Amino acid sequence: MGRGLREQNAPYARTIPGAVNNRAGAGTNLRRKRLECSTHPMNPDLERLIRLQHAESELRRVEGELLEVPRQRNDLQEALAAERGRLDAAREGLGQSQKARRQHEADLQDLESKRSRYKGQLMDVKTNKEYTAMLHEIEGVERDIRSREDQILAEMEKAEAQAGEVKAEEEVFKAAEARAREGGRELEGRAKRLEEERARLQAERDAIAATVSQDVLELFQRVARLRGVAVAEARDAMCQVCHVKLRLQMFVELKHNEEIQQCPACNRILYYAPPPPAAAGPEP
Repeated sequence: MGRGLREQNAPYARTIPGAVNNRAGAGTNLRRKRLECSTHPMNPDLERLIRLQHAESELRRVEGELLEVPRQRNDLQEALAAERGRLDAAREGLGQSQKARRQHEADLQDLESKRSRYKGQLMDVKTNKEYTAMLHEIEGVERDIRSREDQILAEMEKAEAQAGEVKAEEEVFKAAEARAREGGRELEGRAKRLEEERARLQAERDAIAATVSQDVLELFQRVARLRGVAVAEARDAMCQVCHVKLRLQMFVELKHNEEIQQCPACNRILYYAPPPPAAAGPEP
């Protein structure tokens, strides 16, 4: 314990590889089995610190996943809003086409009324010049009528195509709404499960912490504040987080797991997990 505490002010590493983040239960179980295979009794506080680190790492993972839930929910809403925007744009295009057609139809009615009025005035003209001028007026109105009829036809064809687009976009939006509802329900269920898991891990962490000696717990908390991960495995004479080689004598002592010792490079608390014994082969 004394040697480890004297080394706690050693230089700090800058990276925290995921090797010690016990996200996978299989990795934790393997380390536990390897620890059980040790021929030396482990320092009780060291064994508790390993369990405490596992609970802390799992708690951090769960809290990180909980923070992702609002972002994922926002992504669902943004995707739905994008589909709503496309549907609204299609409907707006159809509405503008229908409005343009109605305007052309109103103009056509005015032109037809003007033509009827001009034709009626033909009976009242008194000279050939007036008659010819009136015929020119009628011809001009009839050209405008044909132009309006062409425009009406074009708008009708355009509206027919746009109506198909609107129908297709409505189907897409309907499917997007269903996905958003289903995704929302899944996120709600996920958030609830994560909240429950967080509460369980907090209770587990606090229960383990209560069994650790006060000075050792303060050391753990101090390293955790600075490094995130406070406990690291030593393997192959190397800290498995900062990957700095350990002195041979220190590694030999670490193999006994009898004292609280820290990595001289990153200051994390180190432990040694011996490899499990090889399975015995079949008897001859």
